[in-house]
Amino acid sequence: MTDDEFLAAFEACTLKEFDHRDHVKVAYLYLRRHPLEDAIAKVRSGLQALAVAWGAPVDDLERGYHETMTQAWVRLVHLALRDHESSESADAFCDRLPNLMQKTYLQSFYSRERLTTWEAKRGFVQPDLAPFSKAVTREA
Repeated sequence: MTDDEFLAAFEACTLKEFDHRDHVKVAYLYLRRHPLEDAIAKVRSGLQALAVAWGAPVDDLERGYHETMTQAWVRLVHLALRDHESSESADAFCDRLPNLMQKTYLQSFYSRERLTTWEAKRGFVQPDLAPFSKAVTREA
């Protein structure tokens, strides 16, 4: 699937699955087309629509849409784009930056206690372990 086809399927909520790599790809694609705040808004609305389409729980702290995780990943992708040239595709970008492919990378910035709060799920909270400016986005 091309980047444009992938993004169209995301926006139409027709994807059959959506994993961490897909989250990074969506962030990358929107950031290539829009400023940071607009990209965050587009990722947010797309993920919320996907969560509704899939019947994701809204009253479960550890499942469903999570605002801080969403914004954190978009912000980390934004920093990676700042530090590295863009790639020929979203998949190529993901392949070049293995740190971003590790879901545990957020643990460099957030404690579990900070992320597993209703405040963090419903709204963006700043990292408590390290600022995003400390992100290391090494190429493979």
